[in-house]
Amino acid sequence: MQPTIALVDDDRNILTSVSIALEAEGFKVRTYNDGTEAMRGLAANPVDLAVLDIKMPRMDGMELLGRLRQNSNVPVIFLTSKDDEIDEVLGLRMGADDYITKPFSQRLLIERIRALLRRERAAQDDSEQEGVEPPLVRGDLMLDPARHLCTWKSEPVNLTVTEFLILKALAQRPGHVKNRDQLMDAAYGDSIYVDDRTIDSHIKRLRKKFKDADDDFAQIETLYGVGYRYREQ
Repeated sequence: MQPTIALVDDDRNILTSVSIALEAEGFKVRTYNDGTEAMRGLAANPVDLAVLDIKMPRMDGMELLGRLRQNSNVPVIFLTSKDDEIDEVLGLRMGADDYITKPFSQRLLIERIRALLRRERAAQDDSEQEGVEPPLVRGDLMLDPARHLCTWKSEPVNLTVTEFLILKALAQRPGHVKNRDQLMDAAYGDSIYVDDRTIDSHIKRLRKKFKDADDDFAQIETLYGVGYRYREQ
C-alpha cells in the first residue's frame, strides 16, 4: 500500500513542490494550509506520517502536534526556519520525531520520511508476532514492545515510538552508559543521522512524562559529555 503523508504549511510553493516530489516517490499526499484545517482533516482521515510547519496562521504546528498527541502517535517531522527553535520544538510538551531546518533538501526530507516509516512498519510487524519479544521489566518500569505499552508503577505512560525505543535502549542494560550515537541508532536506525540536540530533547520529554506520573522519578541519568544511562535499582 502507498503510505499517506500529510503536508501542512501555509507556503503554497512548498505544498506544491514537496507534494510533487513525494508523489513521484510513490507516496499519497494530503495538503493543508494551516493547523486548523489539518486538525479537521486528520481527525477524519488519519495518515501514516505528518510533516508540519511551525509558523502558521490560526493554529501553528506546535499547537497542532499537541492536539494530535492527545490520541495519536503518528510520526511527525517538523519544518523549522530557525536553529534556535529546535529545543523548543522537540522538548517539553511536543513529541515530534524529527525536524528539518528550512531551506531544506527535498531528497533529505524523503529520506527522513522513509526512515521513520520503515521503523513504524518494523514496530508493527513485531507487535503482530506474539512472543517475539517479551516485556522488559526494570523495577517499577515495564516496557511491552509487542503492545507498545509502557507502565510505571502499573500506571500507563504514553510514549511515542521514538521515546519508547530510546527508553528501551537505556533500560535493557541498567548502569551502562549509552552515548547519543547509540541512542540515535536505537531510535532511528543507522541509515539516518539526526542532530545531538534531537536526542537531548527526547530525553527531556521522557523525563517530563515520568515526572508527571511520579515526582520522585530519577531513573534516567545524564553523564555530561558522555551520554545517558538508566539507573540500576
